Amino acid sequence: MKKLIGILLMAALCLGLLAGCGGSGNAPAATEAPAETEGEAAETPDLLAQIKEKGELTIAMEGTWSPWTYHNEDDELVGYDVEVGQYIAEYIGVEAKFVEGEWSGLFAGMDSGRYDIVINGVDITADRSEKYDFSEPYAYDRTALVVRQDNEDIQSFEDLDGKKTANSIGSTYMELGEQYGASCEGVESLGETMQMVEAGRVDATLNAESSVADYFNAQPDAPLKIVAYTAEANRIAIPVRKGDDTASFLAAVDEAIAAMRKDGTLQALSEKYFNMDLTQPPVEK
Repeated sequence: MKKLIGILLMAALCLGLLAGCGGSGNAPAATEAPAETEGEAAETPDLLAQIKEKGELTIAMEGTWSPWTYHNEDDELVGYDVEVGQYIAEYIGVEAKFVEGEWSGLFAGMDSGRYDIVINGVDITADRSEKYDFSEPYAYDRTALVVRQDNEDIQSFEDLDGKKTANSIGSTYMELGEQYGASCEGVESLGETMQMVEAGRVDATLNAESSVADYFNAQPDAPLKIVAYTAEANRIAIPVRKGDDTASFLAAVDEAIAAMRKDGTLQALSEKYFNMDLTQPPVEK
């Protein structure tokens, strides 16, 4: 009898241990997480959905860089990038809202979410590509090196070593000057850089070939000259914040650019503002 009682006690003890240790019984393990209720996990809102919901695409640009983005005689914001931005907004089905600011603050505003996008003749660079995703290029533009008419010391980019240039803060033109050994003074507009070269406060400035040509058209008597161009053209595209929440928006921007190419709008705008077609990559010679 005592043996029978002992066997029963041992069996009960083993069953208890198995259940308590999450064995092959039906009881859930103690570490098993409870199922999430619907809507408990927060999802990152999709940027394209946000834009469509508010019915507005907020576009940041300088407004002082002709012919990309500037004010005409009636003080209206116009330019190649302005019309590109309007087309993209219409393609998405929303209104375009333009916000002007200094170049140095455009990307910070997009980073913080104040702007949905920056359209301002932005070059694709390795450094920028680490932080932003880019649309397909919608323009191609070389960099021009500008000096005073009486300057014979600078004939090429290599001659910038030890010289002083002026360019927009954080621009690829400032970076290029520094790569060639120049010390660069940061300013906020193309007009300022040209005036500083004219006054002899700096030795040179670097800027987009298209913008320099536009400046010379408006200021034919400016005592300046172009002494060199980069061999390759910069690829101009539209940067977008990286992330899964911006993927559908970037795809929509690419679709809009493709549509502009197909219907001839992009080329027409380029010829309207630049008097040339900058929408195709230059043919290698």
